[in-house]
Amino acid sequence: SEAIDLVPLTKRSKRFLENRGPKLTEDVKSAMIMKGGNTSQMVTQALKDIYSLKKPNAVLYKKKNITRPFEDSTSLEFFSKKTDCSLFLFGSHNKKRPNNFIFGRLFDFHVLDMIELGIEKYVSLSEIKTNKCPEGTKPMLVFAGEPFETDHEYKRLKNLLIDFFRGPTVPAVRLSGLEHVLHFTALDGKIFMRSYRCLLKKSGCRTPRIELEEIGPSFDFVLRRTHLASEDLYKLAHKQPKALKPKKKKNISHDAFGTRFGRVHMQKQDLSKLRTRKMKGLRKRKGEVAAEEQDGQAPKVAKVES
Repeated sequence: SEAIDLVPLTKRSKRFLENRGPKLTEDVKSAMIMKGGNTSQMVTQALKDIYSLKKPNAVLYKKKNITRPFEDSTSLEFFSKKTDCSLFLFGSHNKKRPNNFIFGRLFDFHVLDMIELGIEKYVSLSEIKTNKCPEGTKPMLVFAGEPFETDHEYKRLKNLLIDFFRGPTVPAVRLSGLEHVLHFTALDGKIFMRSYRCLLKKSGCRTPRIELEEIGPSFDFVLRRTHLASEDLYKLAHKQPKALKPKKKKNISHDAFGTRFGRVHMQKQDLSKLRTRKMKGLRKRKGEVAAEEQDGQAPKVAKVES
């Protein structure tokens, strides 16, 4: 089938197509949160809690979607085009895979990565009676555990979770705005997800004392099936436009914290030809200049005659 180029007939449709088109700076990624044909009460409540963490950049589907993403992903791609979402979370429950989550993302409206996680333990937001973070708070993501650095599947899972929960890109950060922490720990074949509220306490000095208070939700996951993109497709999805690539500057480098270092090359200075402040008393006589050139000695300062 040949691709059909849509020609906008009105200004409104033109703005809509321009908004959906490719951009140098991407919009904030939105997520589709949906449940399958058969779900448990735990999965339904867990999807609502993830939706509350992801709001307002998320769409929650309340109706059941009879689909199996690992076998047929056409329905996910259809809803992705409809809602302009590049991330999704699919919840299901059956005898073979109880309390099941599928985190995934799409590239060019086609499934790129899918990772299936089973919920072994879950504590909802409502069960933990504490003050919550405001809606739309950008979380701080913390990953602990050796598998996130060594295992290929866990590396992709870490990248996917960062993509899912990172929130909007901000130019600056204020200290009081750093109040939500999402902590992921990989240990003994399980992934532990915890959500904390960051409290700034008085410490008697300028730097406050920091305490973490658990606010929920809390998950204990186990890794099940994975559908990972090939290395070529993965690199293509991460390709950066030339206009956004920083121009290389000679002899300038940056460290991991963004500090800029520069190397300056200077020629060897000849201090014998150094000229100081011009004064009549420091002016050299013709005989002294000729003698210094012959001896190769440093120039002498003339005496001031009164």
